[in-house]
Amino acid sequence: MGKMSLKCLLPAVLSVLFIQVSVSAQVADKAGVMPAQAYLSGQYHPDPSSIKVARLHYSGGGDWYWGGSSVPNFLRYLRDNTCFPVDTLERQVSIMDADLFRYPFLFATGHGVMLFSVEEKERLRKYLLGGGFLFVNDSYGMAKTFLKEMRSLFPEREVVELPFDHPIYHCFYDFPKGPPKIHEHDGKPPRGYSIILNGRVVLYFLVESDIGDGWEDPQVHNDPPEKRTEALRMGVNILTYALLY
Repeated sequence: MGKMSLKCLLPAVLSVLFIQVSVSAQVADKAGVMPAQAYLSGQYHPDPSSIKVARLHYSGGGDWYWGGSSVPNFLRYLRDNTCFPVDTLERQVSIMDADLFRYPFLFATGHGVMLFSVEEKERLRKYLLGGGFLFVNDSYGMAKTFLKEMRSLFPEREVVELPFDHPIYHCFYDFPKGPPKIHEHDGKPPRGYSIILNGRVVLYFLVESDIGDGWEDPQVHNDPPEKRTEALRMGVNILTYALLY
């Protein structure tokens, strides 16, 4: 099947994916809910079949809220440059929120430490085993501690660096050299680490690339247009892989 036909299959398979994640939600215990303010007010009525992305409010001290314009910009780019149905409102959830399982794609970013409690690890495992996907963008300084968290999340699974021929780098746009380098920090090449369950990447951790900063408004980091485009396109690939593979 060609890449274009695969891309446009998404509207047809979204309902199947949402059913899968929703069934998993039935085994999740109830907790507090943190939907967006617009949704709470009743003034926002998204298409129930549209892609919904949630930012993960994690523990550990890292600035989970970093880059306020990044997710809305990414979702608008997705809407304008693909045939995917997209809800452009960013949600925010924690692992213990009751509605976690409503979001098949979670985004986390920031600097510093991201840690999961024992209870959070168990619930996140259920989420990932049930069809969910977590993308973690290291804005800088997360790698040392978060790689340990990845290893403890599924101790029976090895944390692997994805080869450049993996579908995540080719499922929509082609990245033959792997993840793009958007921001320079330590002079090291970008790396994409993952946890693979049943042949599918369920957690993707991007280091030394920082596409999240590339998603932000142009004046925030003054990235050249070509770098911002690379960052947004890599985001499209990650989400496409998460929902279609």
